[in-house]
Formats: sequence, C-alpha cells, structure tokens
Amino acid sequence: MYLKRVDGPRQVTLPDGRILSRADLPPAETRRWVASRKATVVEAVAFGLIGRPEALKRYGLSDEEFDSWCRAVSEHGVSALKVTLIQKFRQL
Repeated sequence: MYLKRVDGPRQVTLPDGRILSRADLPPAETRRWVASRKATVVEAVAFGLIGRPEALKRYGLSDEEFDSWCRAVSEHGVSALKVTLIQKFRQL
C-alpha cells in the first residue's frame, strides 16, 4: 500500500474521541458548502490536521469567510453554520 507523503499528521483525535483524518476532509473542488463540511474544515484547522493557510488556499476561502465560520462555531455551535439560520445567530 502506498501512502502519499504529507506535511503534518495524517489524523488527529478530537476531544470527543472521534478521529479526523485527511480522508475526512471535503474535496478541494467543493463549491456547495453545507454546515457539516464547514465544521470539518474548522475542526481540521483547530486541531492541527491542516494549517490555516493550506485550508484557505485549498478551498479558495477568504480570511473573513473562514473567520466567520470559526466565530459561529465557537459562539453558537455547528448549527450556526447553516445558511438558513445565519440571521437568527447574527441577532444574538
């Protein structure tokens, strides 16, 4: 079995016991961002699976967009990443 050489860890263990690996990350060509994909990228950066610059480049995200995802998760949880609930959480 051939493993591609990558910088950094191949997987990390999250505080809740789940294991997040590079295979769990959304594809680089992702254009439709659902809350679960956003949360996966935020967790990957937060726990050191990939670096922030790598995530921004790989997914074509701006600093402001990624910061808004991180802020939403830290303040209100993963459900705040749902597009249908953005207005509700901005008012809080």
